[in-house]
Amino acid sequence: MKTIVHAGAGTLAMILIAGFLAATLISELLLEEAAIVTVKKTILTGLCLLIPALAITGGSGFSLARDRHSPSIERKRRRMKLIAANGLLILLPLAILLYLRAAAGLFDSLFYALQALEVLAGCAQLSLLVLNFRDGRKMTRGKRLAAARKLNSI
Repeated sequence: MKTIVHAGAGTLAMILIAGFLAATLISELLLEEAAIVTVKKTILTGLCLLIPALAITGGSGFSLARDRHSPSIERKRRRMKLIAANGLLILLPLAILLYLRAAAGLFDSLFYALQALEVLAGCAQLSLLVLNFRDGRKMTRGKRLAAARKLNSI
């Protein structure tokens, strides 16, 4: 059950981050300022779902790994530390600041510099999560194959 919760929360986090990035790029490149404000507000609201999803992913991952020390687990642990730091120290403050600036109509060079930083940090976040997802799939491959063989034998 922990594995399902872990994979589900991690997948939700990846979907949310990809959605935030897509909405940001579409609104910035194709839409008007009112849409940018709406996207920034939606991202800020969406963090209320993303932050718990990431916390559940990290907590369940550490619980699943317990005292195990394989190279894959160590990579995933290192990445989760980067994911947490990037999220709390860079992405969360940027989401708040960008929303406040957009809501105030401050679409200046500082806004766009911060926006570029948010997109880069968001891409890094998504990349780290995808790498952890890939390693997790490799680690559970044997369990999935055994379950499939068991189903086929019934």
